[in-house]
Amino acid sequence: MSGGGCSIVWFRRDLRLEDNPALAAGVRAGSVIAVFIWAPEEEGYYCPGRVSRWWIKKSLAHLDSSLKKLGTSLITKRSNDSVSSLLQLVKSTGATRVFFNHLYDPISLVRDNRAKETLSAEGVSVCSFNADLLYEPWEVVDDEGRPFSTFSDFLEKCLTMPYDPEAPLLPPKRIISGDASRCPSDSLVFESELEKGSNALLARAWSPGWSNADKALTTFINGPLIEYSKNRSKADSATTSFLSPRLHFGEVSVRKVFHRIRTKQTLWANEGNKAGEESVNLFLKSIGLREFSRYMSFYHPYSHERPLLGQLKYFPWLVDEGYFKAWRQGRTGYPLVDAGMRELWATGWLHDRIRVVVSSFSVKVLQLPWTWGMKYFWDTLLDADLESDALGWQFITGTLPDGCEFLGIDNPQFEGYKFDPNGEYVRRWLPELVRLPTEWIHHPWDAPESVLQAAGIELGSNYPFPIVEIVAAKERLEEALSQMWQLEAAARSAIENGMEEGHGDSTDGFVPIAFPQAMQMEMEANNVPVRNNNPTITAIRRYEDQIVPSMSSSFFRNEDEETSVDIRNSVVDSRAEVPIISM
Repeated sequence: MSGGGCSIVWFRRDLRLEDNPALAAGVRAGSVIAVFIWAPEEEGYYCPGRVSRWWIKKSLAHLDSSLKKLGTSLITKRSNDSVSSLLQLVKSTGATRVFFNHLYDPISLVRDNRAKETLSAEGVSVCSFNADLLYEPWEVVDDEGRPFSTFSDFLEKCLTMPYDPEAPLLPPKRIISGDASRCPSDSLVFESELEKGSNALLARAWSPGWSNADKALTTFINGPLIEYSKNRSKADSATTSFLSPRLHFGEVSVRKVFHRIRTKQTLWANEGNKAGEESVNLFLKSIGLREFSRYMSFYHPYSHERPLLGQLKYFPWLVDEGYFKAWRQGRTGYPLVDAGMRELWATGWLHDRIRVVVSSFSVKVLQLPWTWGMKYFWDTLLDADLESDALGWQFITGTLPDGCEFLGIDNPQFEGYKFDPNGEYVRRWLPELVRLPTEWIHHPWDAPESVLQAAGIELGSNYPFPIVEIVAAKERLEEALSQMWQLEAAARSAIENGMEEGHGDSTDGFVPIAFPQAMQMEMEANNVPVRNNNPTITAIRRYEDQIVPSMSSSFFRNEDEETSVDIRNSVVDSRAEVPIISM
């Protein structure tokens, strides 16, 4: 690829030099202007939260330093419209080419398609690349070219693809810098003065930046990976890879992670190390879930705000801001839940098993709208990832065909002794329970008064009584599900009798529940850009183009099919898969 003029390489969530196809293409074409555009308003309600903004700030500084060592620097721009800013950069620099890597959330898909249309109309060559997945969504389809609806089928197809994921690209040795004298960088503000104090604590545990991500990957492979299968359920120790924020911000590519893990798998297989092989297989399944999250977001762009099964739109969620506040603040009276929520606020991180516990408690025990919990995770997690979070919360809500059943409630008391058997995790995050004996640590309400007094605990004062009794929650959930089915049946009957028109997918007649005032967020109509194009899905490999799906995909059916699938009989309980993705 060659020609006159320089190339703009548009960095987004691919903040690395290694295995960056867009950067590699720019370097091959000649001189390069590296650009990052900060336009959080484009993300609507899902603009990055405090800890995510801290990570971006640090990772960008690291990337800029690395680029300078190779001969160029990172141009940063503050904007309300990325496409307009790109066009202005093209005019200011005389660039004739723009390269960027694919993203798969609905807002990015529409924005990227608009960028291609706008820039191409100005005579600019635009190419985009896969830098975030092992296989593009349109590559993984069934024999009739249709996308899969279950993770098991998707994973089986990925494992039997006729070609392996591409090997990661090496970083460039040097970069010829284009003339950016007419487009100076804007100063980007990622944190307020009030936030800086809290963010300073993050630097004690995390070192953002692409070269640090490589070190983190090496540390995991040479350490915790071998016992990943055995230890990953332990909430009270560092047993996961901690790679998910690095994957989200693109500091390390999934291809590099995959190939490094596969190399270890081959080594352990040759050595007959069964435990190591089992750990690798489990970790590769986690990577598969991350791939599936982007796959689902690509084919079902509203999955971050609407249930994937039609009947869930009739579920009578409990719109209770008091319950939501207690859950957020870790004041539910269930120690494992409360410890998790306090860790989340303090550190921006949660072990994946604890994520399942706290999200399940919010949705099934408190019956709060699942979109509230997902939005709070988005605002507070270091690895907040719209596609992964949507998949996880849809799983908890029981709307995935091979996910868990909505009806089942896991008692936090029993989950506590499973994932935190000695109570160390609870004591770390709930200092008011630090002196409580292990026998009672996960259910202090049952402890004798003498034990509570000795531990300095006064229930209802310095630690709350359970906000909801589990038995009562189960009864209320059964009643709510019964009401849901009745409302769904009534709606179906009305359609069949011609009293209502059309019927379509789970989005028909769907009215989003407003976010609580405490989050200073209220849902507005049409907050996700919509396009009406509907491309033909093909399994042919494509390297330099992005496919934009229909923004009104249905999950199970066409418009003339049944309104919903009866998950009372069809759902398989497969909780072992737990797609709350934090690696």
